[in-house]
Amino acid sequence: MQEVNAYIGLGSNLQDPQSQITNALNELQEIPNTHVLVSSSLYVSEPMGPANQPDFINAVVKISTSLSPEELLIALQNIEQLHQRARSTERWGPRTLDLDILLYGDVQINTRKLQVPHSGIAERVFVLIPLQEIEADLIIPGKGTLRELIEQLPNFQLKKIEITDVESQS
Repeated sequence: MQEVNAYIGLGSNLQDPQSQITNALNELQEIPNTHVLVSSSLYVSEPMGPANQPDFINAVVKISTSLSPEELLIALQNIEQLHQRARSTERWGPRTLDLDILLYGDVQINTRKLQVPHSGIAERVFVLIPLQEIEADLIIPGKGTLRELIEQLPNFQLKKIEITDVESQS
């Protein structure tokens, strides 16, 4: 299969979230037939779901892969399992690691197992801002340009973790 650029969203708010994301970034490089091209900074965001949970650490990574979207999904779920991701019935609850296929080339997929572009991509500041950091002129299939989507966001709070923040937390 031909190489395709894809974008993966990463999120964690349990068991040292910053390390969870950092380790997952390294593990993404181990997926067969896949190469990490660039990753965003880490960002702190408030949880979307229940308020009685810790803030999330989020990032986005751009990869090149010859895996099909379904094969990539399986590889990402395997990494989540390595991080002891527990899937519960509570939507948007706390998690050790969440890996989402945000975009897969310009393909649109809507199956029971996979939606690409990710169903919530247009409303999630913790996805759009890191995406903008790594590819400002991106077009989200069926949604519009990244710039337009960001302009439509309500006021938001998102804190970029600076390198000195990372070093001081080590």
